[in-house]
Amino acid sequence: MSSRLLVIQHENDAPAAWLGQWWNDLGLGLTVVRGHLGEVVPDTVGDHDGLVVLGGAMGACDDAVAPWLAPTRALLADAVAREVPTLGVCLGHQLASVALGGSVGRNPSGRTTGVVPVALTDEGASDPLLAGVDGALAVHYNDDVVLEVPEGASVLATLPDGRPQALRFGPSAWGVQFHPETSPEVYGAWLRWDSPNGITAEQEALLAQVTAAREHLQSTWRVFAQRFAALLPAPSGV
Repeated sequence: MSSRLLVIQHENDAPAAWLGQWWNDLGLGLTVVRGHLGEVVPDTVGDHDGLVVLGGAMGACDDAVAPWLAPTRALLADAVAREVPTLGVCLGHQLASVALGGSVGRNPSGRTTGVVPVALTDEGASDPLLAGVDGALAVHYNDDVVLEVPEGASVLATLPDGRPQALRFGPSAWGVQFHPETSPEVYGAWLRWDSPNGITAEQEALLAQVTAAREHLQSTWRVFAQRFAALLPAPSGV
């Protein structure tokens, strides 16, 4: 019996992508709950061994347009309290921050998109998930950021404007503002969604940067996925 991850997805175009592929390669089972399709977000992870909450275009408190966000925040808070291995990606990182008492809003510096280097803090340099990735490239696509870090959380990496790029919320819980799961194909789908009349020359250049970084992104964030998988407890019955 393999370990199992509960994955919360918010949009068709924001799947687990590379992360899901790498975890499947490791033999992990993924249960994907698609809140945007009306699937019910559970109160707890149940018999799953870890929780992953993916990204999406909505804001972390846009409950009126995305009613599954409130139960997702409650699920995150429960998982962190129970020390279930937890990973929030972009919106998932923001949802966890709000669930744990922080705040999220529009980045005063504007949108962060394309490939951006990871800038680890001293704590990040020794973190079990992020150690060794200082300066590595990561895909970003976000307007919102964490404005107030939850009490007790550690900043593991920062964006060029000093905002949190990665947080550790507890012994077994992380949030990353970037997208370790995102391939050039997924990134291109986001650009086309954002510009239905055709992507601009600037967006073409951003996509070219992400495409050129494909091998670097895969080699860097595959190790990250493996490290997270290694934190999962052995499944019951083994």
